[in-house]
Amino acid sequence: MVTFPNAKINLGLSITGKLHNGYHSIESCLYPIPWCDVLEFIPGKKISFASSGIAIPGEDKDNLVLKAYKLLGKDFGLPELNIHLHKIIPMGAGLGGGSADAAFMLKMLNNEFQLFLDDSVLEDYAAQLGSDCPFFIQNKPAIATGTGTDLEVFDLDLSGMWMLLIKPDVHISTQEAYANVTPKHNEVDLKALLESKDFSLWREKLINDFEASIFPNHPVLREIKEALYQNGAAYAAMSGSGSTLFGLYTQKPEISPAFETYTHKLIEL
Repeated sequence: MVTFPNAKINLGLSITGKLHNGYHSIESCLYPIPWCDVLEFIPGKKISFASSGIAIPGEDKDNLVLKAYKLLGKDFGLPELNIHLHKIIPMGAGLGGGSADAAFMLKMLNNEFQLFLDDSVLEDYAAQLGSDCPFFIQNKPAIATGTGTDLEVFDLDLSGMWMLLIKPDVHISTQEAYANVTPKHNEVDLKALLESKDFSLWREKLINDFEASIFPNHPVLREIKEALYQNGAAYAAMSGSGSTLFGLYTQKPEISPAFETYTHKLIEL
């Protein structure tokens, strides 16, 4: 069985509080985009995991795909499988690729072995794997609150637009991302702002709070954002805690030669 886990972007990301368990609460719109990995499994004599494409750091046993299999395997009698992941979505990019792989594994297992788990149950399992994982169960635009696992599907359609994603060779740890963030109430009505599709307002008010804390340490990210606007983007921002920047365009853009030195992807939405 084969599936194609896709990436996501964040449209706005506000750090709204710090919880007693040390985690932060957020408000953000998660939007799925068609930049995909390839995930496959076939029957095997014992459970195995292999990968190709972009090299995945760490040990195979720690991969979220294998953790998703073992999580369901504790509650259901799953057969032994040979699992293969072809990695295309950049890692440490704020695009949720690893989370998507795990969530799609849960969905594949549910469908293939007729576990009859509905989306809410799958989301509960996914939340045990990571805060972005539940989003990929329904895989529809959603407003995420709490630690990112409280989701409200939101009718936002950007089809017909183009997106250019730029991923420089910059790694940002979770610790660094949150180090200089001051939680505050989001005074913007996120839904109303998104529904307006007024990109001049988006530029002014649809903010990723991590940019203020991360850009000073990594000036190239600010430079790429500015270059996206110079390249004609209607709106540009960093996704998640980075380090991918994306530009939204009303028509297909030319790719500036300056972007070709970075990992980049042009997508029609």
